[in-house]
Amino acid sequence: MNSKKYIFFTGGVVSSLGKGISISSLAFLLQSRGYAVTILKLDPYINVDPGTMSPYQHGEVYVTDDGAETDLDLGHYERFLNVSMARINNATSGQIYYEVLKKERRGDYLGATVQVIPHITDAINEKIKKAGEVSGVDIVLVEIGGTVGDIESLPFLEAIRQFRLTLKPEDTFVAHLTLVPFIAGANELKTKPTQHSVQRLREIGLQPDALLCRTDRPLPDNVKQKIGLFCNVSASAVIDALDVKTIYEVPLQYADLGFDQLVLDKLRLKKRTLDIGKWRAKIERYKRIETEITIAICGKYVELQDAYKSIIAAFTHSGMENDVRVKLKCVNTETLTEKNIRTELAEASGILVPGGFGDRGIDGKLLAVRYARENKVPFFGICLGLQCAVIEFSRNVVGIEGANSTEFDKHTQDPVIHLMETQKSVKVLGGTMRLGSYPCNLKEGTIAAAAYKESLINERHRHRFEVNNAYRTRLEEAGMCISGLSPDGELVEVIELKDHPWFVGCQFHPELKSRVSKAHPLFRNFVAASKTQHDR
Repeated sequence: MNSKKYIFFTGGVVSSLGKGISISSLAFLLQSRGYAVTILKLDPYINVDPGTMSPYQHGEVYVTDDGAETDLDLGHYERFLNVSMARINNATSGQIYYEVLKKERRGDYLGATVQVIPHITDAINEKIKKAGEVSGVDIVLVEIGGTVGDIESLPFLEAIRQFRLTLKPEDTFVAHLTLVPFIAGANELKTKPTQHSVQRLREIGLQPDALLCRTDRPLPDNVKQKIGLFCNVSASAVIDALDVKTIYEVPLQYADLGFDQLVLDKLRLKKRTLDIGKWRAKIERYKRIETEITIAICGKYVELQDAYKSIIAAFTHSGMENDVRVKLKCVNTETLTEKNIRTELAEASGILVPGGFGDRGIDGKLLAVRYARENKVPFFGICLGLQCAVIEFSRNVVGIEGANSTEFDKHTQDPVIHLMETQKSVKVLGGTMRLGSYPCNLKEGTIAAAAYKESLINERHRHRFEVNNAYRTRLEEAGMCISGLSPDGELVEVIELKDHPWFVGCQFHPELKSRVSKAHPLFRNFVAASKTQHDR
């Protein structure tokens, strides 16, 4: 290749149509043809990053190896491509404006009036260029958050318009994801939302090269021709983006419709052999699985799938490797009590307590931990889930009745969980937790070591609190196994219970490193243990 190629994804009509999945699917197909790809997510919100945003506003915060708190779409990128993203793969309006304002304060603009055009748009395009400067990358795919028509998105769309002017026509491609709803009362597919969305995009100066139309049924040829005519694209470039049973079918759907070939033609790239046979076989096999087990996720964001996006994905990957379909039952720990816990968890073959912050729903989480421990139900605690397991064990096994975390009770007399030493001087909330990948040594002969099959691992973290080392001896004497420690021996990373079929808590977030091609070992073995529990 003589030059970098750039593919831009925009969205219209409504949010949550699946731009992240669509761009990941195309990137996977191009990667499967032997091209080196990377993806950049540009988010229009003013927050510097999503680290301080509520899951109700933004869903989960996805953490990269280098400690960036990013949009959850980076999880899709990693899972589809089986590569690690980094800070360079996500940028927000907040980051862009912050960098421009710092330059202005330094006098970098030589007295000029700082404006959206050219200063903000130039800064956006610098982010795009830097993503393309990664060694070996052939194609840069760029996803613009939000929908066309949002005020917040305008600088990004204008930046792309300017960026494309600096390149040859064959070096860029614009894909627009839109919605073609079926109105039951009229028994008709409606194209007007798509027409209006593309009209807004063209007013900005961007003409889409292809339209990905989300729909619950195949688009007839006459509908595609109508969309193409009114949106100034070829009918062959109007692609059905049909609803599927699993998001991992989307690349197969796009391949069957020739979307990747359309892109290669426009970019004047060779149509190298598409190697997706293993992926297709894995997904087809998974669709045929009939055995189903129930695992309970006990948390406070149970009504929000996006809050546990990576956990849900990790269970899908683990189900693929265990020939089982994992049905997730979301249990709201705010309403979980001793009276209803047996009813709520009766069908669960495994119990997971996920990460989180704050004391809301904590009593229910502690009840879930105790239920799993006493009834020998496979248990997995992640981050806060580990901390809840330590608190519950301290209270009900070690006999420390007032055991607690200083996050929930600053004045507790027995802080078995307390603020990390490195966090005590922190005053600013954003980006100041223990973030990113850190090493961990595993103890031989433990559940964790058996899962990983190695003694030194690296996992991603996002937390401020940790197990208080002053209580470690009492915990171990009572039967808790500390099976994972930081290399300096100061931070408890993994805990287990000896007299239990499968009870593991980890301070890190293993869900962030689970892939379609290889499920995370802890999730894989947790699902295996839950399957055994189900078969009893």
